[in-house]
Amino acid sequence: MNNIDIIKNRLCDDLDLTRVQVNNVIDMLAQGDTIPFIARYRKERTNSMTDETLRTFDEKYRYYLNFYDRLDTIIKSITEQGLYNDEIEKNLYSCKTLSELEDVYRPFKPKKKTRASIAKAKGLQPLADFILAQKDFFSLEQYASTFISEEKKVSSVDEAIQGAKDIIAEIISDEPSFRKFIRNNTFNKGIIMSTKINDETDKIVFESYYSYSEKINKIPAHRILAINRGENKKILKVSISDPIEENLSFIKKKVIKNVQPNQFAQILNEVILDAYNRLIKPSIENEIRNDLTETSENTSIEIFKLNLKELLLESPIRNKRVLGFDPGFRTGCKLGIVDENGTALYTGVCYATLGDEEKLQKEADRLYKIIKNYNVNLISLGNGTASRESEYFINKFLFDNHPDLKNQVEYIITNEAGASVYSASELGIKEFPKFDVSVRSAISLARRVQDPLAELVKIDPKSIGVGQYQHDMNQKHLSEALGGVVENCVNQVGVDLNNASSSLLNYVSGINSSIAENIVYYKEVNGPFKTRDELLNVPKLGKKAYEQCAGFLRIQGKNKLDSTGIHPESYAIVLSLLKSLNLMVDDLGSEKIKNVLSAIDISKCANELNIGQETLKDIVEELEKPGRDIRDLNKKAILRNDVTDITNLKVGMVLDGTVRNIIDFGAFVDIGVHQDGLVHISQLSNGYVRHPLDVVRIGQIVKVKVISVDVDKKKIGLSMKEFN
Repeated sequence: MNNIDIIKNRLCDDLDLTRVQVNNVIDMLAQGDTIPFIARYRKERTNSMTDETLRTFDEKYRYYLNFYDRLDTIIKSITEQGLYNDEIEKNLYSCKTLSELEDVYRPFKPKKKTRASIAKAKGLQPLADFILAQKDFFSLEQYASTFISEEKKVSSVDEAIQGAKDIIAEIISDEPSFRKFIRNNTFNKGIIMSTKINDETDKIVFESYYSYSEKINKIPAHRILAINRGENKKILKVSISDPIEENLSFIKKKVIKNVQPNQFAQILNEVILDAYNRLIKPSIENEIRNDLTETSENTSIEIFKLNLKELLLESPIRNKRVLGFDPGFRTGCKLGIVDENGTALYTGVCYATLGDEEKLQKEADRLYKIIKNYNVNLISLGNGTASRESEYFINKFLFDNHPDLKNQVEYIITNEAGASVYSASELGIKEFPKFDVSVRSAISLARRVQDPLAELVKIDPKSIGVGQYQHDMNQKHLSEALGGVVENCVNQVGVDLNNASSSLLNYVSGINSSIAENIVYYKEVNGPFKTRDELLNVPKLGKKAYEQCAGFLRIQGKNKLDSTGIHPESYAIVLSLLKSLNLMVDDLGSEKIKNVLSAIDISKCANELNIGQETLKDIVEELEKPGRDIRDLNKKAILRNDVTDITNLKVGMVLDGTVRNIIDFGAFVDIGVHQDGLVHISQLSNGYVRHPLDVVRIGQIVKVKVISVDVDKKKIGLSMKEFN
């Protein structure tokens, strides 16, 4: 069986897929089909695999390709040494991971200069073999004396025996079965510990880990990442306490053949201890630490992905003129008004947080005129510094003294994470070259409620504030994972081609950054796209790219089908379907088409049209609800006006808040006091909670009770137990 067949079998087993599914997905990926395209428009070939499953498939497939490429390299290396045999082949092909593969290869891997290699060069391998054989043909010292050689620089019996011991130590260290047992035993029974390096360290951030220990197989992801950060900052020293006696006993039972004292027993005991402490233990501890880190990063990335998806798919608030209100103290609150399409109409400053009541009222009167002049319907208030003071200003000085606004204007608290990153980015400067950084932030806040997805794609996902320890992780892996989430969300929702930025287009299936820029430039020169087919006129956007992207781009133009998620490749089938039902394209979305389509036999109709049933179901859904948006409306929190700072909090207070971030040990909730409070996993519910994501979601409105407040450390403890 060749490697590709083995890979396909492993994918079938890992993901519970049929061989047909595996073959089809591999073929489509090889043809350049994207995951969103395969998930949406090739359901019959995958048996409706989700985009998440397809991404897992792609990741595993690439891992296995790398694995078997490495396997071939190892086989070639061992074969060139003349040592390859059936047993080695069996051991290699039984490996499941790259680390297991490297363990088997370790004895054959060309090594740099070591104590053992030096001893071998002195011709001491036979002496090492004699000791390992443990046969009392003659005395060890007598045999060792035969290896004394001035030419080979072996000057004494002790030096010869020491060289043999070095060779044996390396043999023991390289034995895969020893390493596997020690790795597993240390992981299951060992303890990871951290202590502070000196007394001059920050006592707040890492004080929980200054004298900390936990079983290796029990420590959760967030603690591993926290310990790693403390170690990288040279604040913590991290070590592993291993079950040394059990590990040594295992090796001794395998190496020492005679339990009775003899001339070899003491030497072998010394060698085993040396091999363990000098060669095995440091290596195994590094492997365990690396595995813990990788597992913790993967766990955190999965949580990050779920949080990011929830945030990106928050419902847009359409058809509103929005005032972005970026709160501040010394330099004032920055204002940015955008129209219903996100076009900037006004920028300015409002001093809403400093001054006496008379000054504040004058500012409110001025803001009232601006709101009236621009017909603002909604205020998007950032949740950062001075947010609660700004909210107080809006309620007391603006709404209370201008009651007519209450019928015209609403306001919401908006998570402003990442807005400052966008404001200072090249993209922010390019979009608004004449605006100050802080003003761009206000415009971003306004647009963020109009279409969260379209605005948030302009920001590096790592800066959106819904993860933990993101800057300590493998950045390539994190970026790929989060980029995949953004890509899935963008293509699930679909993109209005004529209103999309290059940032948004860049995440559409089949479109890269240069094509996205070309699309935007084409619109600027030629005006709005009138049909999907017009995309073929865009430079660098060829037939393959068109196939991949067309179905995800929406156009309100000549052809009503262009405004749906129906792929142009299916237009002819759609027209045949409509004709057979005495319907027209103009009937899209009407009660008439809904009533007719709800009565058709999908199976029979699919056979008649020679189309897959899943594809037909998607077509019917699009015809019934053209331009539908999968994003649901999220309720916004109503925060108390008497709580504006952490110093206002009292234990026992009950507040409404918005879930801003979820990690594996709890959820951070915005209660409007600049510092989010933590609902620890133990406080999420009266019942057992496996993971916070089982109870809460990003953007969810929750009722919380204050259970602890530490003003100095800026830590707030919250509980949801009474309300769940």
